[in-house]
Amino acid sequence: MTTTKKSGSRQSDLDVARRVLAHEAAGLAALSAVLDDSFVKAVDLMEAAKGRVVVSGMGKSGNIAQKIAATLASTGTPAQYVNAAEASHGDLGMITLQDVVMTLSYSGETVELSDLVAFTRLMKIPLIAMSGRAGSSLDKAGDVSLVLPRMDEACPNNLAPTTSTTAMMALGDALAVALLERKGFSAEDFNALHPGGQLGRRFIKLSDIMHRGEAIPLARHDSQMSETLLTITAKSLGCVGVVGADGTLVGIITDGDLRRHMDNGLLERRASEIMTKSPLTVSPDMLAAAVLGLMNDRKITAMFAVEASKPVGIVHIHDLLRAGLV
Repeated sequence: MTTTKKSGSRQSDLDVARRVLAHEAAGLAALSAVLDDSFVKAVDLMEAAKGRVVVSGMGKSGNIAQKIAATLASTGTPAQYVNAAEASHGDLGMITLQDVVMTLSYSGETVELSDLVAFTRLMKIPLIAMSGRAGSSLDKAGDVSLVLPRMDEACPNNLAPTTSTTAMMALGDALAVALLERKGFSAEDFNALHPGGQLGRRFIKLSDIMHRGEAIPLARHDSQMSETLLTITAKSLGCVGVVGADGTLVGIITDGDLRRHMDNGLLERRASEIMTKSPLTVSPDMLAAAVLGLMNDRKITAMFAVEASKPVGIVHIHDLLRAGLV
């Protein structure tokens, strides 16, 4: 294979990049403009599926189909990619009568999809057809047809799938997010499906990492400081929560409080005399990342979690470090 470089061209790589991005952005804008009730019907079909959304395509469309299936699965819609060519050699068995099938082909005439499409028609399995040509074989076959507007590829020869595949991927994202919002898919649901990596760490709740029970450093408001200091030392969290007679958190004693009251009579004084009243507290249901933000803003190293004003846990900045949030 030989390549030729246009002689005398002064166009920089950055100019090419900006041209491609502008071209593809225009393609997405055109796609947004033609969306209609077919999109809503596609979401209806996927939401009603008792099984999975099976996504298929060939070549670059196949690559996009894999990404769409992965996005659907990660946002609460069971999904699976099936290679169109392999479907004709036994992988049709992966598709059940409870599923919905989505096929991608910009031309709408991809030969390898024909057996899979015929199978859905024979078995009365709902078919969502995503193509770039109205009136194509795929367009006519779908129970719901999503037709992309005509768009030129960003490739200067208008050959390499670029703008069209970007539009297909964006349309898949739109379907996944529409389903996500219909189902009320929450941050907690997302965390359950992404327990590893940075995404999972962002959705850890405080209750997942806080110290509980006997590990919480607490002292009664009328405790002598000689006893309270022993609690601070034993629990190794650099502070102690002060509770009233009814068990509610009324104050906190930190290293800073001890330094401010350091004198010969410190050990004989009561915890209520040394404590900082009405400390900042959080709910155990808060995201640990949000708690970290509060700690950074207030420049504190430990916070108590309370329910009905009673301490149920404590978290130290070191706990957040170990959880990978810092």
